Amino acid sequence: MKYKPHKYQQYAAQFIIANPIVALFLDMGLGKTSTTLSALDELMYDYFEIGKVLIIAPLRVAKNTWPDEIAKWDGFKFFTYSVVVGTEKERLKALEKKVSLYIINRENVPWLVEKSGMPFDFDMIVVDELSSFKNWQSKRFKSLMKVRPKVKRLVGLTGTPTGSAGYMDLFAQFKLLDMGQRLGRLIGQYRTWYFRPLATNGNIVYSYGLLPGADEMINKKIEDITISMKAEDYLDMPELLPVIFPVELSEKERKAYDGLKKDYIFENEAGEVTAANAAALSGKLCQLANGTLYLDDESVCVVHDRKLDALEDIIESMVGKPLMVVYWYRHDKERIMERLRTMKVRFECLDTDESIKHWNSGELPVCLCHPASSGHGLNLQESGCNTMVFFSTPWSLELYQQTVARLYRQGQQSKTVTVVHIAAKDTIDMKIMQALHEKTMTQEKLIEAVRAEVGYD
Repeated sequence: MKYKPHKYQQYAAQFIIANPIVALFLDMGLGKTSTTLSALDELMYDYFEIGKVLIIAPLRVAKNTWPDEIAKWDGFKFFTYSVVVGTEKERLKALEKKVSLYIINRENVPWLVEKSGMPFDFDMIVVDELSSFKNWQSKRFKSLMKVRPKVKRLVGLTGTPTGSAGYMDLFAQFKLLDMGQRLGRLIGQYRTWYFRPLATNGNIVYSYGLLPGADEMINKKIEDITISMKAEDYLDMPELLPVIFPVELSEKERKAYDGLKKDYIFENEAGEVTAANAAALSGKLCQLANGTLYLDDESVCVVHDRKLDALEDIIESMVGKPLMVVYWYRHDKERIMERLRTMKVRFECLDTDESIKHWNSGELPVCLCHPASSGHGLNLQESGCNTMVFFSTPWSLELYQQTVARLYRQGQQSKTVTVVHIAAKDTIDMKIMQALHEKTMTQEKLIEAVRAEVGYD
């Protein structure tokens, strides 16, 4: 297939070519993979500036998305590549190949840098999902920083640059890009310059808030190497319809929920749950709203089936049309699978390459996916599915948006994508929805500040 980039893709590719370090905040569905490959093609075969590139991505994106994009377009046929995943023996064999692109999953970055024994002689690094390097204390970040000075070019790609921590998430991402030139070399400096403590206990600070005008100052610092693009500005995107499917707890279930919330304790004939702190309580309330709790002895206690009944109603209303179901807890997954078997509905969990192929070929009326494993980079809309149900909505804005983007993206054939949130009334479910909305507002402000001004095709 001939590669015909949109005007915004041409702009982004030229920005990568013109700048040795780039933060590319492309909204989900805008084709950041093919855009980057286009820039790599010119840098490698027209300008001869690079010859060996390391691409770091989530595991399934490394295994599937990048190889698929290379194979899909005629314009990238000159690339040779090796996917560095699997056992250590398989990874070493992949690194020994003489190719132009080496594609590795982010979990193996510490191994590559510190244990593989291979020279780190890459001309350029592409970090797909730059936001996965937002923790300056993580092994992957520290390992990559050790070799960062050796690399002359680096591109960071993401559609979700800020998550629950807002602008605090930007420090490590931009330190990886420019080694501290714009936002400082030390996290303490960054906090002092742009933030003030919010929640504290003596000398311990639990959360920070931006100082007045700090967001504008940060945006100004990073704008020379950053461009952002929103899908609705450049693509004829389908309409996104978020829907809340409320469920009502019974009087007994409400009493149990309110008791756990107030006293940090849940108890019935099956056992008891004690939440040690507010963070643990949050997780237990989410579980109880879903209908099942992990007890203190690690056994599972079923409290209600309200959400399962709602999910069954939704599946029946689909009359065989494909439906993507998103879960969070393992016990929820097991109960959903049990209910689907009772309904005699064919399904698979999207946790293998084979299951993804079955889904995209339209063989399955229902698929189950977890945001942490299916949220980044996978194209799952080829099944014809345009409806997603969150059995449990995650707190993470990044995981939430990336999961929604598996259907709400370029290539979606339907004019409407419906995202249903099964939510127990007057529970933490509604707080999560509110928190995600507020986080989105913070991210939108950043994206707007560095949005690329590109004309339309």
